[in-house]
Amino acid sequence: MNKPENQAAFAPSVTTGPIPGSRKVYASGCAHPDLRVPFREVAVHPTANEPPVTVYDPSGPYTDPTAKIDINLGLARPRVEWVKARGDVEEIDGRAVKPEDNGNVSAEKLTPPFPKQPRVLRAKGGACVTQLEYARRGIITPEMEYVAIRENLRREYGARASSPASLAAANAGEDARAPYDGESFGASIPDFVTPEFVREEIARGRAIIPANINHSELEPMIIGRNFLVKINANIGNSAVTSSMAEEVDKLVWAIRHGADTVMDLSTGRNIHNIRDWIIRNSPVPIGTVPIYQALEKVGGVAEDLSWEVYRDTLIEQAEQGVDYFTVHAGVRLPFIHLTAKRVTGIVSRGGSIMAKWCLSHHKESFLYTHFAEICDIMRAYDVSFSLGDGLRPGSIADANDAAQFAELETLGELTKIAWDHGVQVMIEGPGHVPMHKIKANMDKQLATCGEGALLHAGPADHRHRPRL
Repeated sequence: MNKPENQAAFAPSVTTGPIPGSRKVYASGCAHPDLRVPFREVAVHPTANEPPVTVYDPSGPYTDPTAKIDINLGLARPRVEWVKARGDVEEIDGRAVKPEDNGNVSAEKLTPPFPKQPRVLRAKGGACVTQLEYARRGIITPEMEYVAIRENLRREYGARASSPASLAAANAGEDARAPYDGESFGASIPDFVTPEFVREEIARGRAIIPANINHSELEPMIIGRNFLVKINANIGNSAVTSSMAEEVDKLVWAIRHGADTVMDLSTGRNIHNIRDWIIRNSPVPIGTVPIYQALEKVGGVAEDLSWEVYRDTLIEQAEQGVDYFTVHAGVRLPFIHLTAKRVTGIVSRGGSIMAKWCLSHHKESFLYTHFAEICDIMRAYDVSFSLGDGLRPGSIADANDAAQFAELETLGELTKIAWDHGVQVMIEGPGHVPMHKIKANMDKQLATCGEGALLHAGPADHRHRPRL
């Protein structure tokens, strides 16, 4: 009998160790003193007795020289106790893994399952267990205090701002917390981020903490216009090659280089098992595009997709611990003809999959018609939406056209539905937009989507390369 594929990966190693010229440090919480919030101290000029600079650090325990890393065991799971302490979740057996989840591969080519599967958590009796729901109820969760500490980069409350105006005011004996110079474009960034400020921004829908209750290895982070800019990296196996050890090492290299979230865009075989290994070893939020795996389950034939297959995939991934789903529910049947005269048509993979399904069946997208049911699934696990811009322009010639803005109006509608269900939302966009059209585009996106958190695609975004 042949050895199972990737047999060597049963005792794999990944990249670990400090980043040169810096060291890992931690800060503790106040309301939640057990928090250990990571930072990196970068040496500036030790011989001149200059103090080190504190920087944001998403690299997890992989850069902590005291941490023992074994990807067969996964990372520590401190959030289990935070989640259970709220009293609104229960342990369940979870959905059984099906052959199609891994592409119906033969036994000798099946990636081994993660050795120690944690118990699946789900909301009790239809409860809403999202950070948005807690924020609306006035509750400051450990996750909220964690990200507040993280955003401040170890600055003390009342510390002087570093803008020229603030320094001049300080030298004159005036209030050092003077307004920053420059154009804020409507942002309201405070000098010091408090847990209450985090709660308020989440309650307003202007920020999200992607934090599935089943991703207990997570070091919480926040996305929103009044917080630090975050960067996403994409990984994933293909139909050609890759093992779980290689994908975990990709994750580690991404976060060592500053990725704040990572998307698993796997295709081909072993999708379920590889995702398990990624999540159990990830200190950053993991996102997916569920339609990709759903498509694999129907043999890659877009016309054979169905709501039932997609719904089952959502539950599968939510129980694994995926923190945010890209859902292209704004790609509606009436909008597809608007792309016919574009220079670059539909460049989004998820958008093109749904467009093909709609045209083949001449029906409205099941993502749109079943959107409320999608919300019900996501609120039970605190999975956040990344509302996909499936009709984003693939070239500047198509920027701000009727198709893009028709979808954007729908995303605004869907954002409000998700909020009504207590689900956290960020909105993708806008794709390729020339400099002189950016402001008009952003003004419309902010107004249409109620200032929801935004995910912006990079300048070379032809194949879903998001930048948070």
